[in-house]
Amino acid sequence: MNVNYKDTVRLPRTDFPMKAGLPAAEPKLLERWESTALWARLRDTSKGREKFILHDGPPYANGNIHIGTALNKILKDLVNRTQQMLGRDAFYVPGWDCHGLPIEWKIEERYRAEGRDKDQVPIVEFRRECREFADHWINVQRAEFKRLGVFGSWDRPYTTMSFPAEAQIVRELLKFLDSGALYRGSKPVMWSVVEKTALAEAEIEYHDHVSPQIWVAFPVEKPAAPELEGARVVIWTTTPWTIPANRAIAVSAKDRYLVMAVDAVTEKAAAKPGDRLVVAADLAQAFAGATGIEAWHEAASVTGAQVAGTVCAHPLKAHPEAAGGYAFPVQVFVADFVTMEQGTGFVHIAPGHGADDYELGIRNGIEVPDTLGEDGVYLPHVPIFAGRAVLTAEGKDGDANRAVGEALAETGALLARARLEHSYPHSWRSKAPLIFRNTPQWFISMAVNDLRAKALAAIDATRFVPAAGRNRLRSMIEHRPDWVISRQRAWGVPITLFVEKATGKPLNDPAVNERIVAAVAEEGADAWFDSPPERFLGDGRNPADYDQVFDILDVWFDSGSTHAFVLEEDADLAWPASLYLEGSDQHRGWFHSSLLESCGTRGRAPYDAVLTHGFVLDEKRRKMSKSLGNSVAPQEVIDQYGADILRLWVASSNYQDDLTIGPEILKAQTDAYRRLRNTLRYLLGNLDGFTAEERVAHADLPELERWVLHRVAELDGVIRAACDAFDFHRMYVELHNFCAIELSSLYFDIRKDALYCDALDSPRRRAARTVLDILFDHLTAWLAPILCFTAEEAWLSRNPSEEGSVHLRTFPLPDPGWTDPALGAKWRRVREIRRVVTGALEIARAEKRIGASLQAAPLVYLPAADAELLAGLAFADLCITSGIELSTAPAPAEAFRLEEVPDVAVVVRPADGEKCVRCWKVLPEVAPDGICHRCAEAVGELQPA
Repeated sequence: MNVNYKDTVRLPRTDFPMKAGLPAAEPKLLERWESTALWARLRDTSKGREKFILHDGPPYANGNIHIGTALNKILKDLVNRTQQMLGRDAFYVPGWDCHGLPIEWKIEERYRAEGRDKDQVPIVEFRRECREFADHWINVQRAEFKRLGVFGSWDRPYTTMSFPAEAQIVRELLKFLDSGALYRGSKPVMWSVVEKTALAEAEIEYHDHVSPQIWVAFPVEKPAAPELEGARVVIWTTTPWTIPANRAIAVSAKDRYLVMAVDAVTEKAAAKPGDRLVVAADLAQAFAGATGIEAWHEAASVTGAQVAGTVCAHPLKAHPEAAGGYAFPVQVFVADFVTMEQGTGFVHIAPGHGADDYELGIRNGIEVPDTLGEDGVYLPHVPIFAGRAVLTAEGKDGDANRAVGEALAETGALLARARLEHSYPHSWRSKAPLIFRNTPQWFISMAVNDLRAKALAAIDATRFVPAAGRNRLRSMIEHRPDWVISRQRAWGVPITLFVEKATGKPLNDPAVNERIVAAVAEEGADAWFDSPPERFLGDGRNPADYDQVFDILDVWFDSGSTHAFVLEEDADLAWPASLYLEGSDQHRGWFHSSLLESCGTRGRAPYDAVLTHGFVLDEKRRKMSKSLGNSVAPQEVIDQYGADILRLWVASSNYQDDLTIGPEILKAQTDAYRRLRNTLRYLLGNLDGFTAEERVAHADLPELERWVLHRVAELDGVIRAACDAFDFHRMYVELHNFCAIELSSLYFDIRKDALYCDALDSPRRRAARTVLDILFDHLTAWLAPILCFTAEEAWLSRNPSEEGSVHLRTFPLPDPGWTDPALGAKWRRVREIRRVVTGALEIARAEKRIGASLQAAPLVYLPAADAELLAGLAFADLCITSGIELSTAPAPAEAFRLEEVPDVAVVVRPADGEKCVRCWKVLPEVAPDGICHRCAEAVGELQPA
């Protein structure tokens, strides 16, 4: 009988394609998950388990997601899916931040494009447009997040603009009123002239900016030390416009100052020979160079402490248009923020335009003047400069700096001016420069009810990943001023207070507060703007006696309160959250405001752990920008490669640092994905027709199979530990290396011969398929959180059903009997010896002494202990050779060696015999019909495959 031996080889068979086609396949799986209500069924199967609640930090609903947003959401999904697979109930409710400047700014941009004036639009109409805008982008972003494969309660997310949320935000605000921590004060805050509002720290970014710098002399009127008689104290500043608000000067107590007697000057210098100028000794030479003083001598030396108490005249006192407006004394005070890095060693103090200035002024009873309006223009009462603008409505330099410089020059106080490029605060939205401006605002005290101490204690009790996050957040809380919670905007939750005109105190009446909360819960925060005050004040109170507050709450107060209206109000969730997860910028944002809000109302943090990730850069580690053209849009990556490639990029990156992405990185991810997919395909192909009856008991497995299961048990422990540590990079590396090195390059390669060529019921083939079945079971579960689409496709390929899903599973538990440390140690050495053999075979192939490794029968020289170790193992099969001989004799000099395994050497010899046409081994036993004994037996039992 003529037999086509090729037809008797049991080659892998599977419908699982080698080419993934993810962009087309993934949407079909999304449709399946939707139609089978997978999320709801997952929740049903999880009831009663230990809860793991990752509370979603709400993104702004104001545009398409970008690569940083995709990173954040995928990372959250990895956390939730791994915790779910560990056997917990990871119920995830996504949310959106809907209030605040980002959305309001978009509506204003639309108005400007249409030539409309926002101030002419009724506020409720404007707020309605903001709400509609946010609602539109919620729907867009929801679809984009789902396309990433992110599981969550997408049908009932939370939004900060829902009526129940707005009502709870009002309740949280009123708790601070009840506790006495909420107060109205006047304080310099970062102010945007363009946006006409105060900005939170998290809304500020720093860019290079060119500012004017001036050196100004303040005449000494009452010296604290005789050496200062007839001298002038010199300050340096990069904000000339703050000089009209000057009320004091700061000095460093410990540093040395000198009275500089001017001897000679350049032609253009404002200083004159005979001038006596007081500057820091360490900065005197640089000062002289900047102001054109060519020669001088030290007339006197004093310490800063001796200068303190000196009273100077304001440099504009003598201006002809001052009309007595600057006739107040300007005293010198000691301050620890004065440095010797640049300038003159003196800092001019404008209490209305700087945090340090304000604190020094308050400590010393100095007036905090009001000089600038919300538009950045000097108020009418400011002498000389009324109507001058520091910044224009577009955020450009106004005429104030120039006007102040000219006025100082008229009085002889301006010693020099120049330009300085330095880092300066800008709005993250308008990109315009900011100013410190004294404004009436609402504050939450960091001291009342020990809020700072409670927050610091809460930080100490919180787990931080990475650990450095603790120190970062702690240092911010330790030094932060009182929390400014008011904004002068239109879209958001209003500060729902009435202030009694007679006393200036906010009204705190439980009945009034209850009416306010009820109205907001029923109609939303618009009720505050759309209702007469009588509705809230009730009978017995005259609205004319009260001012209704229309300031808007800082959006960080909104998002900082989400724990109250999400975690506490949803029975499926739990308070506090198991984890908050955001970018590292949120130490000053959401982590920060949530901590303060919760500690102020509940005495502890709303989270047990905080995880932070880095930012996304391009392949050259540059920030992404339109001008560089280096942005990577997640939508484009998904369209070209599929969402699983993006998910693999997140898992394979070390998120604790900044991440990089670009064409070459995506190509590398695609290659890595292909290796993982081929592993699953190999398993599926070789498990074709596998049944439970075919399984072999663990005790009857060959050593190689028992070693693989030992590695499965080890890997299970590593993966569980990595999931608990949120260390997905380690999880990925372990999985990738296991698939690429231990399986594909070792176990699969070795057992390919048995799987393809052994008889169907041979113990070796059955043992291999038993292990492949276990590997498929574990790998599909381990890969499911990362490659959520591919793992599902592979699982359904082997387990077809109407409603089945790999995501309904938990990580399978290895049999305790699989763990065998002694076997693991033995096979580490076996693999070392094998590596020397395969290295020798590679050289022989390269030198054309053999073709395939099956043409060889190497002679291996090794210690007697190793020869004993290999006894009983089919070492030729492990090395994929047709034969092998072990020798404990000394190895010849020409034998192949590896430096890292010095006691093993190999001489490659050709195998004796003929090549079996079925299994390709070269053996002496090959019969005239071209096949070996093993293959002859298999052919006799096999039907053509």
